[in-house]
Amino acid sequence: MVDGINPAQSPADLRLERRIFAASHGRDLTPEERETLERIRPPRTYPVWLAVQSYDGPIAMLPIAQLYVRDVPDLSPPEGKDLLQVLWCPFDHPIMPRTLLFWRSAAAVTDILDTPPEPPAVQFDGYLPEACVLEPEQITEYPDHLELSEELREQLKQWSVPQAAEEDMDPDTYYDCVLSNAPGWKVGGWPAWDAADPSPQHCSECGTGMEVLMTIATFEEGDDVGNSWSPHPHPGAGPYPGHRGYNATGVQIGSGYRQHLFVCPAEPEHPHIELMT
Repeated sequence: MVDGINPAQSPADLRLERRIFAASHGRDLTPEERETLERIRPPRTYPVWLAVQSYDGPIAMLPIAQLYVRDVPDLSPPEGKDLLQVLWCPFDHPIMPRTLLFWRSAAAVTDILDTPPEPPAVQFDGYLPEACVLEPEQITEYPDHLELSEELREQLKQWSVPQAAEEDMDPDTYYDCVLSNAPGWKVGGWPAWDAADPSPQHCSECGTGMEVLMTIATFEEGDDVGNSWSPHPHPGAGPYPGHRGYNATGVQIGSGYRQHLFVCPAEPEHPHIELMT
């Protein structure tokens, strides 16, 4: 269902809107472009009609990521699987899209569709990903400072004083900016706790402590001054309307958050957990 406050748009219209904004960057919109944009998003009249729109029957899900173990060796797939496909429903469930994980054998994927099915509508522009080619890079990061003991935090603060002085940075934020969670999309690593307190996640099937499988992020670089995690942007990579910063995927989680997918390390095919931070 879609509420009347945020009318859903078709994937085709959202892609057309993005092309218009990209083509008109640095100049005024043409009359034809304005007309097209007003067709896609007609001017609202208030009060907003608070009805709901529903779609009968199943709708297609959108692909979010396709990862091969040969490219991302830390995936730790189930026995005999070497491919992970992540799909999501582009509507809130209730505050973010619901994801499905498919662990597969790449050799068994032979019947490939030239034009995969798409849903009739998408709730938010940020729920329609732009196609991107991955260039995986393995890095080392450390837990969020909120997951550390007070004693260790104090030790890190003292250690950071001379390091931060060299970079003209605040010692209180040096660890978070330089060593802790890398922003952006990633596989594995540590969760960020910007919008929530640290909370251990446990498998609903076996009780095993769950680990981050992947992070779906709004931005590829952090907002903190001096943040050392910064990708090399490709020509034409974002930003898109409603987005700030480098955003090649066009995805927006909430108001600029991350969606973490936790899986059971004992059995990756057990139900996973989604958490927005």
